[in-house]
Amino acid sequence: MAYLSRIEPHDAQPVAPTAANDASRPEPGFSNLEWSVVRLARVDSLWTIRTAGPLRRFWNWVVGRGNPELANPRLEALRRMAVLTCHYGSTVRGGDVANFISAGFSPDQYELMAGSINAALSAPRRIAA
Repeated sequence: MAYLSRIEPHDAQPVAPTAANDASRPEPGFSNLEWSVVRLARVDSLWTIRTAGPLRRFWNWVVGRGNPELANPRLEALRRMAVLTCHYGSTVRGGDVANFISAGFSPDQYELMAGSINAALSAPRRIAA
């Protein structure tokens, strides 16, 4: 059984990253539209990421509030992840991160978005006099 084999420390070799792996990975980034979705999601409440039931749809109709979901599924996945990151920081569930990545985003883009949201939330707010 392979898992019972002993690991010998004198055989261990350090693993060095290769230049081919670094060159093949593009720089993570978002388009201007995607950054605007992230900025606008900072003011959304957690209820905006839940599916609206009949009572919520009726209440939104009475109050005059529209449907907060975006028409583009990729941008909606970005908005949902931005709302969750704004409220929960880096403790977002793995399933939500997996949905974000399955929408076509990379883990590097998730880390870029989470870092920018955390930096924006921790920056001191200035009040104009």
